[in-house]
Amino acid sequence: MSDDIDQDALAAEWEAAAAADQPDFDAMGGDEGDDLASEWEAMVGGGDEPGLPQGGGGGGTERILNQEEIDSLLGFSVSDDDEDQRSGIRAIINSALVSYERLPMLEIVFDRLVRLMTTSLRNFTSDNVEVSLDNISSIRFGDYLNSIPLPAILAVFRAKQLDNYGLLTVDSNLIYSIVDVLLGGRRGTSAMRIEGRPYTTIERTLVQRMIEVILADAKQAFAPLTEVEFDLDRIETNPRFAAIARPANAAILVKLRIDMEDRGGRIELMLPYATLEPIRKMLLQQFMGEKFGRDNIWESHLATELWSTKMEVSAVLDELEKPLGDVMNLKVGDTLLLDTPPDGTVELRCGVIPLTHGRMGRLNHNVGIRLDSPLTPAARRHLMRFQ
Repeated sequence: MSDDIDQDALAAEWEAAAAADQPDFDAMGGDEGDDLASEWEAMVGGGDEPGLPQGGGGGGTERILNQEEIDSLLGFSVSDDDEDQRSGIRAIINSALVSYERLPMLEIVFDRLVRLMTTSLRNFTSDNVEVSLDNISSIRFGDYLNSIPLPAILAVFRAKQLDNYGLLTVDSNLIYSIVDVLLGGRRGTSAMRIEGRPYTTIERTLVQRMIEVILADAKQAFAPLTEVEFDLDRIETNPRFAAIARPANAAILVKLRIDMEDRGGRIELMLPYATLEPIRKMLLQQFMGEKFGRDNIWESHLATELWSTKMEVSAVLDELEKPLGDVMNLKVGDTLLLDTPPDGTVELRCGVIPLTHGRMGRLNHNVGIRLDSPLTPAARRHLMRFQ
């Protein structure tokens, strides 16, 4: 009985303490209680704030992002042509790509390619052709294959000296324009474009001739930098069969625009970074005139300094071969007999390179050598390396 009484007393005591901690709404005025309730409702987000959905009861609500804010967060936009202003998650993903601006010589090479293509395509089509460079950008190879607008012709070419491959894409507008121009189509009328059929043999052959002209110009564009031959390997119409690198590999994408009065189209030249890796050091140099990075002032200064450089020349009277034990036992006062007579020839050397021969004599108080023969061919070859 005593345990039941203690439990009842303890429960009554807790109930009284809890009631004392809670505010007495009945003792408050009606207006004060309503104000407190409305304040609590506003704190949980139930007000009519613009941009927020109506809240009810005691639960809070979250703001929902619209499509524009989602695109900004992810880094996507409707106009994805502006590659330089990417932000958000997309910029973080693409941050591993190396910017082509780190290879300043590339822009010079492709500017030269544009000038060469303008002349060669005018001769090829007998029409007024204008070639312009749209932009040079970095892209992943897999993303580029997925972005190619079909139908198109993809030419896989091989860079011989670089021992790797590249890709050249000709869009549909340029294909039909070239066919129309080469087969005598009338000016002032747009090229007829027929969808839903593969390219004919004539169309592929004519485009292949144009691609060979472009690859020959690319060889001349790289010639001041390094000798590279671009050979056409195959022509594909399906991007899956034109895979020359892994999808995640970085590549340089060059977009060219070809206009023939009221006709024309685009050519895209794609070079993986693995193809450019052997000549990366050359592409890193700055443009210093038409000689692509050579500084004539520094070359002449270096040549002048080399001509005034002092070098040590040794006069070898004779050479002996002795066992290592005899050499270790040499003492002060020992005599070494040489097989060279007093009027014998003496060989002049610079390090291990023989220069010439002469005879030893005396001039005043100095021992001299009078040269009897010109410089040896080996000495001339080594000296020519420094010129």
